[in-house]
Amino acid sequence: MAGGVVVNAAGGKTYPGRMTPFVFFTCLVASSGGLIFGYDIGISGGVTSMASFLKEFFPSVYAKAAANKDTNQYCKFDSQLLTLFTSSLYLAALATSFVAASVTRVFGRKWSMFCGGVTFLAGSALNGAATDVMMLIMGRILLGVGVGFANQSVPLYLSEMAPAKLRGMLNIGFQLMTTIGILAANLINFWTAGIEGGWGWRIGLGLAGVPALIITLGALVLPDTPNSLIARGFNDDAKAVLVKIRGTDDVQDEYDDMVAASEEANAIEHPWRNILERRYRPQLTVAALIPFFQQLTGINVIMFYAPVLFLTIGFGDDASLMAAVITGLVNMFATVVSIVCVDRLGRRALFLQGGTQMFVSQIVVGTLIALQFGTAGVGEMSRSNAWLLVLFICLYVAGFAWSWGPLGWLVPSEVFALEVRSAGQSIAVCVNMLLTFIIGQAFLSMLCSLKFGLFYFFAGWMFIMTTFIALFLPETKGVPIEEMNLVWSRHWFWGKYVNVDTQHGGASPRSNGV
Repeated sequence: MAGGVVVNAAGGKTYPGRMTPFVFFTCLVASSGGLIFGYDIGISGGVTSMASFLKEFFPSVYAKAAANKDTNQYCKFDSQLLTLFTSSLYLAALATSFVAASVTRVFGRKWSMFCGGVTFLAGSALNGAATDVMMLIMGRILLGVGVGFANQSVPLYLSEMAPAKLRGMLNIGFQLMTTIGILAANLINFWTAGIEGGWGWRIGLGLAGVPALIITLGALVLPDTPNSLIARGFNDDAKAVLVKIRGTDDVQDEYDDMVAASEEANAIEHPWRNILERRYRPQLTVAALIPFFQQLTGINVIMFYAPVLFLTIGFGDDASLMAAVITGLVNMFATVVSIVCVDRLGRRALFLQGGTQMFVSQIVVGTLIALQFGTAGVGEMSRSNAWLLVLFICLYVAGFAWSWGPLGWLVPSEVFALEVRSAGQSIAVCVNMLLTFIIGQAFLSMLCSLKFGLFYFFAGWMFIMTTFIALFLPETKGVPIEEMNLVWSRHWFWGKYVNVDTQHGGASPRSNGV
């Protein structure tokens, strides 16, 4: 040990750092960006199951949804226009992610979060006042711009502010806020569905402005990250922020490494071109495939369409919304498990356990639906079987909430070198939003075509992605971001792509004077 720096398990350096009140406050405020993402996921699924909303904007869907049990249950809600209402947000977020990458790099993480809050606020106002489908979709596009900015900047902000040994826990605050947003939306759906006059959905859509206002005002009071301040030439401010978030004046070694990483980053004129180089191939592959796989777990079809799904399998209106509240509670509390365990057990252990649990749950859910509705989709599920189905959906949601949910945002945000970090995060967000859009747009048609086989489809992907993690993801817990290349250089497969002698943070501990 020298100057407060110790050698970590990856052979690199670990800097001093603890949970100070300042770092807790900044990460708590920044992670509130997850509220807007989660609230939208929960609220959109709820309003699309409300008869008053469907009757006003999607009358043909309302007519099918009101049909009796002799109708094919798999196809009751199949409407491309209805799914476009939900999934248009993610197409807008996909396009925005590229603009957000430049804003995040040039103006800083905090102003990217501010842009996300403002545009989401505008979208919520437009949706709450909508009088036709076009207004709804335009509002969704503005919401998507907000999500694109927030999902680009918040995970980066959290990873850069947190001490290495607490990075997983603090970064997962984003996912915890997402689950709180989902739960709040489910509770609001349950409350507003009973409002006389059928206008309760307006309250639900309009209240999206509350989390938007939180992140908008929060971004104004937050400092930017030391990494971002150094990259933009505010070195003195960066060191002052670093001292505050680490809770010690002994930050010179970490500060020097940040400056060195920034100098290398500034020498990179074309990060979008450089990220395609061989030396970044491991990080790029993992950061693209993890969000790709995250959506193919099938989680968003559960969270988007939970009330619709529960209506489909025989729950009444109120019961379907209550079942969605139950899954929202499970989602939130299981995310707390991840916060407690991620920096103790590591990323790989949670990925592997959660993936296995989700695989089994999807198989059971598909089988229960198959036994009840067969391929014809005609029938009515008994109360006991319906609640058994809810139980396994909850086990599935719990597995996601402590593995692929939070880690799908954490791992891509921590694996890239500074010079390509914004570009890498943008790619991760883009892949996530693209797959979310595709799955969201296709789900109801896939349910109509594949029937119970849809759940086997997602189970098959769970097997593939869990195998990928077992073979190709190195453990990154406790490793400073500036030292991450050492992890890749020592991996059995990725080591042939990463030459640590040519990259910052890649020199051996001895050559770093440790």
